[in-house]
Amino acid sequence: MKRILLAVVLSTFAFGSAMGQTCDSKAVGKDGKPLAGAAKTSFVKKCKADACAGKAVSKDGKPLSGAAKDAVMKKCEADA
Repeated sequence: MKRILLAVVLSTFAFGSAMGQTCDSKAVGKDGKPLAGAAKTSFVKKCKADACAGKAVSKDGKPLSGAAKDAVMKKCEADA
């Protein structure tokens, strides 16, 4: 029982640290150096849009479009 509890606790910490990455922390170039300026701005904008795209669905699971999608995307990107 202790092993199962230990495994659950460790996996919770591992999952939490993986989910804690933000678009700003992911903004790294191919050489491993952090992006700066326009490259970072562009990357962060695309990252937030990609993260919010999956949330733009209606209650019945269909993808939103038009003004409804724009409103969901704007709110999600502001929160991210």
